[in-house]
This record gives sequence, structure tokens and C-alpha cells, in this order.
Amino acid sequence: MSVTFSESTQRLIGQILERYPDKQAAVIQLLHLAQDEHGKLTPEIEEYVSQLTGVPVTFVHQVATFYGMFRFSHVGRYHIKVCESVTCHLMGATTVLEYLQKKLGIRVGETTPDGKFTLSTVECLGACEMAPMMQVNDDFYGPLDEKTIDAILDKLR
Repeated sequence: MSVTFSESTQRLIGQILERYPDKQAAVIQLLHLAQDEHGKLTPEIEEYVSQLTGVPVTFVHQVATFYGMFRFSHVGRYHIKVCESVTCHLMGATTVLEYLQKKLGIRVGETTPDGKFTLSTVECLGACEMAPMMQVNDDFYGPLDEKTIDAILDKLR
């Protein structure tokens, strides 16, 4: 399978590559573009980014698997990522996660049957001041309790 991109994404790829004398610095942005267009990252996409930047495909894969914002399978309309950093853990992330699993009827790594919600955990979202917290798509929420979670889910339904 070869990787194809829309004309507008191809233009953005060119602009990004022009910006960086060291092409390795463009890897994260290129992975974001690919994920936005294809919904997930694949080995073919990693190979393509490797060719564009001249860095080994193993480096591209290491970058893609290190960061929680990249995914390798399709997710629901709303991707809920619960932070499990030390701070969030100490402030109740386990309780938050258990409540979300019960409320959504899914476990971590699963998507609701209607395709609306996918539940994941991530090591850190960099918002300790909101602990315990979660990210839904691009939005951060916290501090969380059952009432706050219910209000967020009600808004998304």
C-alpha cells in the first residue's frame, strides 16, 4: 500500500520541510499531518516520513510511539485520554478511569459500539494543575469528579 495525500496536505508537507534545515525536526509535524489525513499512523506512513526526512524509520517509529497524541488504530468521534501521571494518580485518576469505564461500558483501548467514544490512558498530559484530568480530542478537562464527568459526557452526546 502506498501512502497518498491530498494536494493541500502535500503543500503543507513542502512548507514544513522548507522550514527546517535539519529535516529530523519536522518528524512530529509530518506525523500529525499524516494522522489528520488518514485517521491513524501506519508502517507505510512511518516509512514515508522516514523518506521525506532522511531519518531511519526506526527513529520515526520511536517518536510516534513515545507521544500519546499519536494513534495506530481508528478512534471514536471523541477520544478520551485519561492522564495517569503521578500527580493525576495521587489526585484520583484511578477512580476517574473506573467511572468512565462504567459510564461508557467500555474498557481502556475500546470504542463504544456506536463509534462515539474511545477510552485511552496516557502517561502525562502536562496539566498537573488540573489533576485528575483528561483530554477529549483537543480539549482538556479537570479537576474531575463524577459530576464533572457526567456534565462533559452529556455535552458530547
